[in-house]
Amino acid sequence: MIAVVRESATPEQLDHLVSWIEDRGFRTNVSQGASETIIGIIGDTTRIDPFILESMDIVDRVQRVSEPYKLANRKFHPEDTVVDCGHGVLVGGGSFQVIAGPCSVEGDNLIKIARAVKAAGATMLRGGAFKPRTSPYTSQGMGAEGLDLLMEAGEELGMPVVTEVMDPRDVQLFLDKGVNVMQIGARNAQNFSLLREVGKTNVPVLLKRGMSETIDELLMGAEYVMSEGNANVMLCERGIRTFETRTRNTFDVNAIPVLHHLTHLPVIGDPSHATGYTRYVRSAAYAAVAAGADALEIEVHDCPAKAWSDGAQALTPEQFSDAMRRIALIREAVVASVEEA
Repeated sequence: MIAVVRESATPEQLDHLVSWIEDRGFRTNVSQGASETIIGIIGDTTRIDPFILESMDIVDRVQRVSEPYKLANRKFHPEDTVVDCGHGVLVGGGSFQVIAGPCSVEGDNLIKIARAVKAAGATMLRGGAFKPRTSPYTSQGMGAEGLDLLMEAGEELGMPVVTEVMDPRDVQLFLDKGVNVMQIGARNAQNFSLLREVGKTNVPVLLKRGMSETIDELLMGAEYVMSEGNANVMLCERGIRTFETRTRNTFDVNAIPVLHHLTHLPVIGDPSHATGYTRYVRSAAYAAVAAGADALEIEVHDCPAKAWSDGAQALTPEQFSDAMRRIALIREAVVASVEEA
């Protein structure tokens, strides 16, 4: 349930209304936008009479929210959320970013790749220190040593670091290392213990869509994080499993505008995992930008043939630089058309 507060309400009246609601056993989420203030009421709202709320002088109207996700719902928070990822990098609300780097942190070549993507225009550095692999016999990543390399590169270049956390027991390690954005991969998209654990921090979370997840299930994953107090959540469309076998996954470009309609959280497109092949990555990236993605996450490697993981979908620095030039042109055209409309 949401209560829309009149513009004439004073801060004291708003505080009094929030206290009145919470005294009756509900949680509240206050969203103050440019044109209106909304109080989200969380709990078993069948126990509250909307007519009582509407009778209060400062309440303009009351509306029930039927969707099971509340905190992630745009009805609770009409204006776009902007997530501060560190180093002055913002995602959402018109701020567009590109996250780039290797699938796996492999050693000294990381800084070379990081410098190349930075020069091409990337604003955030990605790399896997802990790797969830289908086979237990393939590379599982460098672990804590890989985190150190990532943080060193990020500090040198002034780029926020995005890296995947796989285990609730490792969250404190990521906090200790100063990781800027904790990524939850597709295989852990419904690992509710992990979602709750990262939700207890205030570190931004990049939540990827599970391989067979519906859009609503992705939003419920975000709800798990946000229910613990962490509102800094970004959603990532990275392709879903369908009957098609010509690509690694099927890139659900539809999900980008649908998510923007349903939620205030930033939406990121990952064309690398969506397609699985270098030859398709750039085209999928352009489609995501045109569809309104707030950011892209792209894998880049200096020698894809020798990559420890996912070399088949990695761009070379030269290919990435070309892609960035075209992305800028698409962004310019899309933003201009939106403003004219």
